[in-house]
Amino acid sequence: MTAWSTRDLDSLERASEIRVAGRRTDGSLPTPTTVWGVVVDGALYLRSYKGPDGRWYRAARRHDEGAITWGGRTIDVSFVPDASKDAEIDAAYLAKYGNGSATQAMITSPATETTLRVEPR
Repeated sequence: MTAWSTRDLDSLERASEIRVAGRRTDGSLPTPTTVWGVVVDGALYLRSYKGPDGRWYRAARRHDEGAITWGGRTIDVSFVPDASKDAEIDAAYLAKYGNGSATQAMITSPATETTLRVEPR
């Protein structure tokens, strides 16, 4: 695993949206999907608003690798299921995106079943 730089983490924390794509079997990437992400304890976490049925989530889990784009940068990443910090991730979503209905969807099931830690490759 390659670690995120402090600069990348700061930039990801400020990014209101991140574009994510899971790698296909042939190695190509589909059109990315715009998602919300949060940084907790030096790691980036994503969840699928649509839960396990979300297209981007299914693609990401197929090979557990893909790419994210934010702030004009695109980097290859690995996706690691990780529910170990769900309470902290919930709090980070609330702090970053407010307490609206979209955020509530991100901190309840089925979205919480899809927590992925994103690691640079």
